[in-house]
Amino acid sequence: MTNSVVLVEGTSDEVAVRALASRLGRDLDAEGVAVVPIGGAQAIRRVLATLPDASRAVGLCDEREAPGFERALGDACFVCVRDLEDELVRAAGVERVLRVIEERGELSAFRTYQKQVAHRGRPLPEQLHGFMHNRKIEYARLLVDALDLSRVPEPLAGLLASV
Repeated sequence: MTNSVVLVEGTSDEVAVRALASRLGRDLDAEGVAVVPIGGAQAIRRVLATLPDASRAVGLCDEREAPGFERALGDACFVCVRDLEDELVRAAGVERVLRVIEERGELSAFRTYQKQVAHRGRPLPEQLHGFMHNRKIEYARLLVDALDLSRVPEPLAGLLASV
Protein backbone atom coordinates (compact mmCIF):
# COMPACT_ATOMS: atom_id res chain seq x y z
CA MET A 1 0.00 0.00 0.00
CA THR A 2 1.27 3.46 -0.89
CA ASN A 3 1.31 5.85 2.06
CA SER A 4 3.26 8.68 0.45
CA VAL A 5 3.93 9.76 -3.09
CA VAL A 6 7.04 11.69 -4.06
CA LEU A 7 6.37 13.64 -7.24
CA VAL A 8 9.47 14.56 -9.24
CA GLU A 9 9.81 16.25 -12.59
CA GLY A 10 11.67 13.53 -14.44
CA THR A 11 13.46 10.22 -14.45
CA SER A 12 16.83 11.62 -13.36
CA ASP A 13 15.18 13.02 -10.24
CA GLU A 14 13.57 9.63 -9.52
CA VAL A 15 16.94 7.89 -9.94
CA ALA A 16 18.63 10.34 -7.55
CA VAL A 17 15.91 10.08 -4.88
CA ARG A 18 15.92 6.28 -4.98
CA ALA A 19 19.74 6.10 -5.01
CA LEU A 20 20.03 8.40 -2.01
CA ALA A 21 17.34 6.54 -0.09
CA SER A 22 19.21 3.30 -0.75
CA ARG A 23 22.50 4.81 0.43
CA LEU A 24 20.73 5.87 3.60
CA GLY A 25 19.53 2.31 4.14
CA ARG A 26 15.93 2.92 3.17
CA ASP A 27 13.71 0.82 0.93
CA LEU A 28 11.08 3.30 -0.23
CA ASP A 29 8.90 0.63 -1.86
CA ALA A 30 8.81 -1.41 1.36
CA GLU A 31 7.96 1.76 3.28
CA GLY A 32 5.00 2.44 1.01
CA VAL A 33 6.63 5.43 -0.66
CA ALA A 34 6.14 5.72 -4.42
CA VAL A 35 8.49 7.95 -6.42
CA VAL A 36 6.70 9.18 -9.53
CA PRO A 37 8.32 11.11 -12.37
CA ILE A 38 5.52 13.26 -13.75
CA GLY A 39 7.06 14.17 -17.10
CA GLY A 40 7.61 17.84 -16.37
CA ALA A 41 6.42 20.36 -13.83
CA GLN A 42 3.40 21.42 -15.87
CA ALA A 43 1.80 18.03 -15.09
CA ILE A 44 1.70 18.51 -11.30
CA ARG A 45 -2.02 19.28 -10.95
CA ARG A 46 -3.08 16.57 -13.41
CA VAL A 47 -1.01 13.93 -11.57
CA LEU A 48 -2.22 15.07 -8.14
CA ALA A 49 -5.82 14.64 -9.32
CA THR A 50 -5.13 10.96 -10.06
CA LEU A 51 -3.79 10.10 -6.59
CA PRO A 52 -5.93 8.25 -4.05
CA ASP A 53 -7.26 10.53 -1.31
CA ALA A 54 -5.34 8.65 1.38
CA SER A 55 -1.98 9.37 -0.26
CA ARG A 56 0.27 12.07 1.13
CA ALA A 57 2.05 13.85 -1.72
CA VAL A 58 5.37 15.68 -1.54
CA GLY A 59 7.40 17.03 -4.41
CA LEU A 60 10.89 17.88 -5.59
CA CYS A 61 11.34 20.48 -8.30
CA ASP A 62 13.76 22.87 -9.93
CA GLU A 63 13.82 26.50 -8.85
CA ARG A 64 12.14 27.77 -12.01
CA GLU A 65 9.25 25.34 -11.48
CA ALA A 66 8.75 26.13 -7.80
CA PRO A 67 5.70 28.43 -8.14
CA GLY A 68 3.55 25.71 -9.75
CA PHE A 69 4.72 23.00 -7.37
CA GLU A 70 4.25 25.24 -4.33
CA ARG A 71 0.72 26.20 -5.42
CA ALA A 72 -0.12 22.51 -5.77
CA LEU A 73 1.75 21.13 -2.73
CA GLY A 74 2.30 24.03 -0.35
CA ASP A 75 4.89 23.22 2.31
CA ALA A 76 5.32 19.71 0.94
CA CYS A 77 7.45 21.05 -1.91
CA PHE A 78 11.25 20.84 -1.81
CA VAL A 79 13.00 23.17 -4.23
CA CYS A 80 16.43 22.66 -5.76
CA VAL A 81 18.43 25.83 -6.33
CA ARG A 82 18.63 25.93 -10.09
CA ASP A 83 18.08 22.17 -10.46
CA LEU A 84 18.96 18.83 -8.92
CA GLU A 85 22.10 18.41 -11.01
CA ASP A 86 23.40 21.77 -9.77
CA GLU A 87 22.67 20.75 -6.17
CA LEU A 88 24.56 17.48 -6.66
CA VAL A 89 27.57 19.13 -8.31
CA ARG A 90 27.86 21.62 -5.44
CA ALA A 91 27.39 18.96 -2.78
CA ALA A 92 29.85 16.48 -4.29
CA GLY A 93 32.37 19.18 -5.19
CA VAL A 94 34.09 19.86 -8.49
CA GLU A 95 37.03 17.50 -7.92
CA ARG A 96 34.81 14.58 -7.03
CA VAL A 97 32.55 15.25 -10.03
CA LEU A 98 35.60 15.28 -12.30
CA ARG A 99 36.64 11.90 -10.84
CA VAL A 100 33.15 10.53 -11.55
CA ILE A 101 33.40 11.73 -15.16
CA GLU A 102 36.86 10.19 -15.46
CA GLU A 103 35.71 6.87 -13.94
CA ARG A 104 32.87 6.82 -16.46
CA GLY A 105 35.47 7.17 -19.24
CA GLU A 106 34.20 10.56 -20.37
CA LEU A 107 36.94 12.90 -19.21
CA SER A 108 38.31 13.41 -22.74
CA ALA A 109 34.76 14.15 -23.97
CA PHE A 110 34.39 16.67 -21.14
CA ARG A 111 37.74 18.30 -22.05
CA THR A 112 36.52 18.59 -25.65
CA TYR A 113 33.25 20.12 -24.41
CA GLN A 114 35.24 22.67 -22.39
CA LYS A 115 37.14 23.77 -25.52
CA GLN A 116 33.99 24.58 -27.47
CA VAL A 117 33.59 28.32 -27.98
CA ALA A 118 30.24 28.43 -26.21
CA HIS A 119 31.72 26.93 -23.04
CA ARG A 120 35.31 28.23 -22.84
CA GLY A 121 34.68 31.21 -20.61
CA ARG A 122 32.19 29.55 -18.28
CA PRO A 123 33.16 28.66 -14.71
CA LEU A 124 34.02 24.98 -14.18
CA PRO A 125 30.82 24.18 -12.22
CA GLU A 126 28.78 25.60 -15.13
CA GLN A 127 30.75 23.50 -17.60
CA LEU A 128 30.16 20.38 -15.51
CA HIS A 129 26.45 21.13 -15.29
CA GLY A 130 26.20 21.69 -19.04
CA PHE A 131 28.19 18.59 -19.90
CA MET A 132 26.00 16.37 -17.77
CA HIS A 133 22.72 17.89 -18.96
CA ASN A 134 22.11 15.33 -21.73
CA ARG A 135 23.49 12.56 -19.51
CA LYS A 136 21.63 13.46 -16.34
CA ILE A 137 19.85 10.13 -15.90
CA GLU A 138 23.17 8.27 -15.91
CA TYR A 139 24.92 10.85 -13.74
CA ALA A 140 22.11 11.12 -11.16
CA ARG A 141 23.07 7.80 -9.54
CA LEU A 142 26.80 8.34 -10.02
CA LEU A 143 26.73 11.74 -8.31
CA VAL A 144 24.58 10.46 -5.45
CA ASP A 145 27.00 7.55 -5.04
CA ALA A 146 29.90 10.04 -4.92
CA LEU A 147 28.29 12.18 -2.22
CA ASP A 148 29.69 12.41 1.26
CA LEU A 149 26.49 11.69 3.19
CA SER A 150 27.23 14.60 5.50
CA ARG A 151 26.78 16.90 2.47
CA VAL A 152 23.42 15.74 1.10
CA PRO A 153 21.70 18.68 -0.64
CA GLU A 154 19.03 20.18 1.63
CA PRO A 155 16.11 19.64 -0.78
CA LEU A 156 16.89 15.91 -1.00
CA ALA A 157 17.50 15.56 2.73
CA GLY A 158 14.26 17.40 3.52
CA LEU A 159 12.27 15.39 1.01
CA LEU A 160 13.45 12.03 2.36
CA ALA A 161 12.97 13.17 5.96
CA SER A 162 9.36 14.05 5.13
CA VAL A 163 8.38 10.56 3.91
